[in-house]
Amino acid sequence: MTTKLLIAYYSSTGTGTQMVTWAKEAAEANGAEVRLRKVHELAPDVAIDSNPAWRKNVEASADIPEVTSDDLLWADAYIFSSPSRFGVMASQLKQFFDLQGGLWAQGKLANKFVTAFSSAQNPNGGQEQVIQGIYTVMQHWGAIIVPAGYVNPSTFAAGGNPYGTSASIDGEGNMLKADEVKAAIQDQTKRLVDVASKYLS
Repeated sequence: MTTKLLIAYYSSTGTGTQMVTWAKEAAEANGAEVRLRKVHELAPDVAIDSNPAWRKNVEASADIPEVTSDDLLWADAYIFSSPSRFGVMASQLKQFFDLQGGLWAQGKLANKFVTAFSSAQNPNGGQEQVIQGIYTVMQHWGAIIVPAGYVNPSTFAAGGNPYGTSASIDGEGNMLKADEVKAAIQDQTKRLVDVASKYLS
């Protein structure tokens, strides 16, 4: 049985977009059917236009559909990704979660498999807390969390976050250790697909 995977994310300046693109490639290479979706942008144009990288990412990801509740119902497994915003997930992703009360109340979000990614401007910028915050929501949903763990050497090479792959960004907006982060994302995604596939079969 093919695992149906929803990858839903928020990214302002493009790091998250790159991370989920790697995840999509890995999931499809491991036999999953994937929907890549972004969450609705809440920031006004004046804020987006204040940062050229933000505007560039908005334009580059214009063809990626926005995530809906129907996508959550369709999927067997989820990957969620958010940058750190003062140590918590971006409000754009949190709003999407907050709108799912109806599905939650009907028990339709339970028993889905989930893992998460994050990013920040420095290694201690809240990535772990963001992922744990996502997992807190998932526990309320009754989802089955599949963390990165310490099961692949790539986790150590990318910074050693067992909760989920996290990226750090330099002052110019460049992802540090990008090759290592890519490998960790691919391994984490494969782990999620493998676990979900075993359950579904």
